[in-house]
Amino acid sequence: MPKKVCPICKAKAPVEQYRPFCSKRCADVDLSKWLGGDYAIPAVEPPDEFEIMEAVEAARKEGQLPED
Repeated sequence: MPKKVCPICKAKAPVEQYRPFCSKRCADVDLSKWLGGDYAIPAVEPPDEFEIMEAVEAARKEGQLPED
């Protein structure tokens, strides 16, 4: 079984009390990253229906889409 390492500093001996980290410092660094948003997954919001309708109307005005 491979030895576990601290995900912050890569030390090879995590302390059971702070597992999976090797120390309170590394646990606090990880918590700070969570609270600071470093682990956030970037998201792209889909356009809402009003934005879609505005884009369709603009395309029709420019002659890119046929009129209904």
